[in-house]
Amino acid sequence: MPASGAVTRSTLRQQIADALRDEVLAGRMQPGVEFTVKQIAEQYGVSATPVREALVDLCAQGLLDSDQHRGFRVRVFSVEDYKGMVEARALVVDGIFRRAAVPGSLEPYGPALVSVRRRGEEAARAARGRDLNILVGYDLRFWRELCALAGNTYISDFLHRLRMQSWVFAVPYLRDHAELSDWLWTGHDEVVDALGRGDFELARALINAYNDDSLAWAERLPR
Repeated sequence: MPASGAVTRSTLRQQIADALRDEVLAGRMQPGVEFTVKQIAEQYGVSATPVREALVDLCAQGLLDSDQHRGFRVRVFSVEDYKGMVEARALVVDGIFRRAAVPGSLEPYGPALVSVRRRGEEAARAARGRDLNILVGYDLRFWRELCALAGNTYISDFLHRLRMQSWVFAVPYLRDHAELSDWLWTGHDEVVDALGRGDFELARALINAYNDDSLAWAERLPR
């Protein structure tokens, strides 16, 4: 909020975008379901302009699709789309750790890992408890902060977008099929422990195993 406490169009736009993003990531707005600017504006009791701007922002993040005549809808990702996301993020993260393993290429992480560890512990706890509502938020924060340690905002932003899209695809399957919840990864704190010891090879191995499991899970899903 601005210092005055007033809600500007810019802050309202961000608040609406954040709220809708949470709805999408939680699976409460289902992929493929169509809605209009007017419907969202009425739902939140605001004017159409900040709603339209928020929806355009979410389209730019790859979470929504827009149609000039029919409004907006949550993007529908296929199994092949999901597999492509996993493979893309695997390649980028593997490159980060390969670079980090070169002596002198990065400063020691030190205190920066404290925050990442907290996110990881909360994410792992939520995954073990099968609490998707908590897991998604902490998982996204964990990976964003972890990848930010590489010092390249373009990479961390790209990976954050991929992870959001991955969750948009995965959450409806996980909610509909309880037995698939065994897929939930709980290795966040193990990765942080490995990085804290400077063991980049172990961190890479843990993440590669996680990505392999994600691809195996996707193969089990109906096309």
